[in-house]
Amino acid sequence: MTYTLSEESFIAEGIVMEQSAVTQFKLPKDVIALVPMRNLVVFPHVLTAITVGRAKSIAAVEHALHSNWPLGIVLQKDAAVDEPGLDALFNMGTIISIVRHLTSADGLRHAVCQGLERFCIEELVEGYPFLAARIRRIAEPAEVSTEAEALAMQLRERTVEILSLLPGVPAELAHALQATRAPSHLADIAASLLDAEVGEKQMLLETLSTEERLKKVLQILSRRIEVLRLSQEIGERTKEQLVDRERKFLLREQLKTIQKELGETEGNDQEITELDEAIAKAGMPDEIEAQARKELQRLQRMPSASSEYSMLHIYLEWMTELPWRLPADMPIDLNAAREILEADHFGLERVKQRVVEFLAVQKLKPQGRAPILCFVGPPGVGKTSLGQSIARALQRPFVRVSLGGVHDEAEMRGHRRTYIGAMPGNIVQSLRKAKARNCVMMLDEVDKMSASLHGDPSAALLEVLDPEQNSTFRDNYLGVPFDLSRVVFIATANVIDNVPPPVRDRMEIIDIPGYTREEKLQIALRYLVARQCEGNGLTEGQCEITVEALNSIIANYTREAGVRQFEREIGRVMRHAAMRVADGAQLRVRVDIADLDGILGPAKYEHEIGLRASLPGVATGLAWTPTGGDILFIEATRVSGRGQLILTGQLGGVMKESAQAALTLVKALAGDLHIPASMFDGVDVHVHVPAGAIPKDGPSAGVAMFIALASLFTDRPINHDVAMTGEISLRGMVLPVGGIKEKVLAAQRAGLRAVLLPARNEKDLREVPEATRATLEFVFLETVDDAIQAALGQRGASRAASEFKLI
Repeated sequence: MTYTLSEESFIAEGIVMEQSAVTQFKLPKDVIALVPMRNLVVFPHVLTAITVGRAKSIAAVEHALHSNWPLGIVLQKDAAVDEPGLDALFNMGTIISIVRHLTSADGLRHAVCQGLERFCIEELVEGYPFLAARIRRIAEPAEVSTEAEALAMQLRERTVEILSLLPGVPAELAHALQATRAPSHLADIAASLLDAEVGEKQMLLETLSTEERLKKVLQILSRRIEVLRLSQEIGERTKEQLVDRERKFLLREQLKTIQKELGETEGNDQEITELDEAIAKAGMPDEIEAQARKELQRLQRMPSASSEYSMLHIYLEWMTELPWRLPADMPIDLNAAREILEADHFGLERVKQRVVEFLAVQKLKPQGRAPILCFVGPPGVGKTSLGQSIARALQRPFVRVSLGGVHDEAEMRGHRRTYIGAMPGNIVQSLRKAKARNCVMMLDEVDKMSASLHGDPSAALLEVLDPEQNSTFRDNYLGVPFDLSRVVFIATANVIDNVPPPVRDRMEIIDIPGYTREEKLQIALRYLVARQCEGNGLTEGQCEITVEALNSIIANYTREAGVRQFEREIGRVMRHAAMRVADGAQLRVRVDIADLDGILGPAKYEHEIGLRASLPGVATGLAWTPTGGDILFIEATRVSGRGQLILTGQLGGVMKESAQAALTLVKALAGDLHIPASMFDGVDVHVHVPAGAIPKDGPSAGVAMFIALASLFTDRPINHDVAMTGEISLRGMVLPVGGIKEKVLAAQRAGLRAVLLPARNEKDLREVPEATRATLEFVFLETVDDAIQAALGQRGASRAASEFKLI
């Protein structure tokens, strides 16, 4: 809305008529000269400035000035028409009188006119040098209704309100509006002040009813007031923002000047700019990016010499270098995955089948929450390399987190930034190293963590391994949640019993037992020899190790479930060959079984079975260890004493109880075994398990201890090529035990002929490779009588009454 009116900008073409030629025309009483306006509506009772430039319009103005005759102002329907006719003009206009006029140098006529009353065009009159029309004057209503007065009062208030919102409005205008009492006059004055389209103003001019005209003006006025008020609010807010920006700019400039004087601005601006760009490119979630930018603003205000400056700078570097964006998942090819597993690993068929199933689920449901696999087995069986193969099959980065020896919760969850030297936890550090949010992360040696005064790291691991919680994992250093739900976690352990039950409950346990001799030989031929040959700078044809030499290394220089020590021994052979080739003594080195003594030294392990063959009281037991299965000898002897049972060899509580139960059962079966009762009088029984520096415990030594004691008191040697495992009860029953596969492989490595197993463990032999089962004889034990028959070659068939009774 504006209180000034726009001027005519069109200049008439041709010659302006002479003053005398215009004034000689006399018009009838009901005919007036018309000035068509392109974009201006003049209202009665309002002073309006107009400008005319067309020849006919100038002639009409000249006629009105010199003949003192009224002049009509009417709006054109189309502003582009230069010579409007009756159809191009609106029917209603305003009769005016010219108060002042001025002719400019360019020939235009400028006039200030006073609106008098409305008129209606009845017809155009020809024969004049200007546009003339016969009109009908429209008089104002003489009576004023109460509604009109009320509307006029409201309009007066609204008009004063809108004038207060407009800048630079003279106070006289508001006083003039207050002094205008006639509702019709007030409506016309208010309509002229409206910043509305000419079409709307023409509509108001044509509204003859005072009440209706007041209502329409109020409606338009109210809309314009709301627009002005909103515009004023926006302007004030913009002004406040500009003032605030100017104030902050001034303060920053002052701060820069102070820092410059103190010498604290070197490189700061560049660092801040780089961090700002890095935050924009990091792809953080909105709330995390807002937190990072808040910290960046703090950093910008800090002097670089401050100790907190470097801490905050490192924090923002960590935030920007983490993989916040989720990369696109690569398609999974199961056939390629099988080829990768076969190329990287020999044997382990059940394990590889489970890995392929895991990959199949990932292929069908990439967004699903896959189970967390935990590979459990002795060292050197390929747990870590299986994780690397899974990463290759998924085409994702692989990163390993070593948890062995971790005893501080902060190593998993990070330190708080209040501490000097604070760093994120191992999980976040590994993600930064992997540079991918969907990497394959191997949590190695989860069974080697331990609790301390600094907390329990396994408790922090619960959130990491829980699919329901790890989408909002919060590292203490970062202080913001990070989504771990797309990370493929794979754990490894040697002894699953050492893993806390809550952590174990979140993982799927996959056992990876040790390798047989045949499997070790194939692994050496396929992988180890070539890898060590390349690692020691030899070509394929410069060194050859015979199959017999490899078998000798397996049997005489290693005793392990995996192939780690085996590979080290092959490396020693390769280094010897590399020395011979480098010296020029040989171009091609062939290592046979006879050469091993000179390269590796004498055999480190020998079979003790033959040495113990003729000694009663010595039984060969089978044990499970974290490094795989192993054999152990149980030695029993009797000496003069008071009937005590002496146990040595660092035996645990369970093995001590097994020894006591075995002695009691031997006494109970003394009649069946033809052992006189006097043999137990005044005799101490000593049971020893060699390798006393190694703690031993477990529930599977009962059968071996019973056979050792039975052999001692019957003075009959045990078959030297028989090993046994199983627990016993006082009723003479043989109870099942665990670790059957590892124990059978240990018996094969020791060169035994037969293995005595509890009958209820027969089903576990399906996990033993077929090649191993073919080299051993298995005897399944229901009772200790079966063990006596297999180990001592004697059965107590008669079950004669014993002098010792079980009560």
